[in-house]
Amino acid sequence: MPIDDRSRRATPWLIAPLLAACGAAPRAPAPAPAPQPAPAPVVAMVPAAPPAAAPQPSAALHKPQGMPAPKPVRTHEELRRQAAERLVMANPERSFMTPAPSHLLTLVVLDVEVKADGSVRKINVVRPPRFGPETLQMAIDAVHRAAPFGDVRRMPEPWRFTETFLFDEDRRFKPRSLD
Repeated sequence: MPIDDRSRRATPWLIAPLLAACGAAPRAPAPAPAPQPAPAPVVAMVPAAPPAAAPQPSAALHKPQGMPAPKPVRTHEELRRQAAERLVMANPERSFMTPAPSHLLTLVVLDVEVKADGSVRKINVVRPPRFGPETLQMAIDAVHRAAPFGDVRRMPEPWRFTETFLFDEDRRFKPRSLD
């Protein structure tokens, strides 16, 4: 089939846009940007937040009435045990003491640093929950409700303990230290 002159002239005009759309046509390099002077450094006076600090206790935090005064502690094991017992005493409707179920909703691990009088200085989240994100705040609130954890001045530093909260499907916890 012979190609006439008219078809021969139209062919490049039809093919060129198709090749350009497919990226087959060579493109001209982008012009290099003009060098800009380096901006002057900006110094901000903003206090830095601790990287792994836990959220603050919620405003609806109610300390239970009638909790016994904590005993002074001398070892890290005594501090951890007394803290776990106080967590359950301060949160009776939010905790359970039966054996842990075979299927837990989630685990939360907190590292609690205390002051010399046993009050909470800082809470670090060691392991956030994978399921039930609200359980993190529930665990933090439980720690604040249970404080103070006893005079720790006779105990060697660091004055801290780590607690694992086992949450069941009803979002009640059990301190791992009591399991």
